[in-house]
Amino acid sequence: MNGATGLLSLSTLVYLLVFCSVLLLAWGLWQGWQSRHSPGAGRVARRLRAMQTASDEHSAAVSITKQRLYSQHAQWQRVLQRMPGVDSLDRLLLQSGKSWNVARFVAWTLLCLLIGVVLASLLSLPWLMRVLLAPACAALPYWLVTRARHRRQARIEQQLPDALDLMARAMRAGHAFPTALKMVGEEMTAPLADEFRAVFDEVNFGVGMADALVGLAARVPSTDLRYFVIAVLIQRETGGNLTELLASISAIIRDRLKLMGQVRVLSAEGRMSAWVLGLLPFGAALMMQLMNPQFLALLYQDRGGRKMIMMAAGMLLLGVLVIRRVVRIRI
Repeated sequence: MNGATGLLSLSTLVYLLVFCSVLLLAWGLWQGWQSRHSPGAGRVARRLRAMQTASDEHSAAVSITKQRLYSQHAQWQRVLQRMPGVDSLDRLLLQSGKSWNVARFVAWTLLCLLIGVVLASLLSLPWLMRVLLAPACAALPYWLVTRARHRRQARIEQQLPDALDLMARAMRAGHAFPTALKMVGEEMTAPLADEFRAVFDEVNFGVGMADALVGLAARVPSTDLRYFVIAVLIQRETGGNLTELLASISAIIRDRLKLMGQVRVLSAEGRMSAWVLGLLPFGAALMMQLMNPQFLALLYQDRGGRKMIMMAAGMLLLGVLVIRRVVRIRI
């Protein structure tokens, strides 16, 4: 009897627990449905969606102002973002001063590669020259961009002493450092004026002076300009006479440019010798091939001749590198 009573009470307890569990589950489902479909919950959800949309639009606006687009098309933009080395290529295009983006640069490279393949198939050239012609044509856009960057950097280095003197005179007259940057952007010519004007605009838009100057040093890979940026940043932290500092940096840059010009004059003969000795074999071989294609046929058709060509090309490359090492003096 006692066992039956205990079993009955146990089963009653189990039923009671099951009933409570089902009741709690039903109450939870009802509260979940109320939180999603009630008028108050709808208003809260709409406000959250509006805040999220505003936050997304603000993030998109910030990314547009701070990042350069690799392509004008969204699909190519996503493809280029996944490719390695695109940031370095975009930085190179930015430093060159050209209006190209990465997609346009890639398009020009592929077009030059196609032209090189067509020329290699049309001209009766040796197989080795045919193999090298297409990559050489494809490298033309990169060579143009690199040359434009070097010329722009040289122009900035030539303008920098005058710009520092102008800033020193402006600050000596009582103007602030940002105003001196603005005066350089208005009085000087491109490309240095564009860079200083960009720094002044960034400071006006709320960017810190240190961040704006660091961005200037990143856009212009010039040692002299980086010396100027480092000196200004140190002066802003430690204090001192910025006017005299700018004047001394300008004098140092002028002396370095003067010495560099003298070195270039003295090493001009060596650089000309490197150009002549490096291009003379290719020019002579091209003229022989155009005048008499069979004259050099044995040289690149025979196995021994091909070995001679490879050995001569290696020795020529080694000689050009040695001459470049000798005449390239860093100051």
